[in-house]
Amino acid sequence: QVQLVESGGGSVQAGGSLRLSCAASGSSFSITRMGWYRQAPGKQRELVAAITSGGSTNYADSVKGRFTISRDNAKNTVYLQMNSLKPEDTGVYYCNGAIAGIPQWSWGQGTQVTVSS
Repeated sequence: QVQLVESGGGSVQAGGSLRLSCAASGSSFSITRMGWYRQAPGKQRELVAAITSGGSTNYADSVKGRFTISRDNAKNTVYLQMNSLKPEDTGVYYCNGAIAGIPQWSWGQGTQVTVSS
């Protein structure tokens, strides 16, 4: 079982930037496709970005061109650089495995992102 700890959230104005980090324990991290998920108020959790162990990335249309996912396998850490933030990006952000878009492990506590207009 991998344990996940997200950090880096905060409150910003529209157009601002944040960088999220997710530290993972366990040996499975480096071989697993990882993703960042977002749960907006009143909505279901959705996968917004994913990265394979080799570095190939995929993004939801809503964040494409604004968010960048990256990983450091030596540090068991995955990042999400979020630029040009919009109020609709507000939510709790979680990382998890994302094999076929499906989370692999128990959820961490997430990190809150609030974007004001």
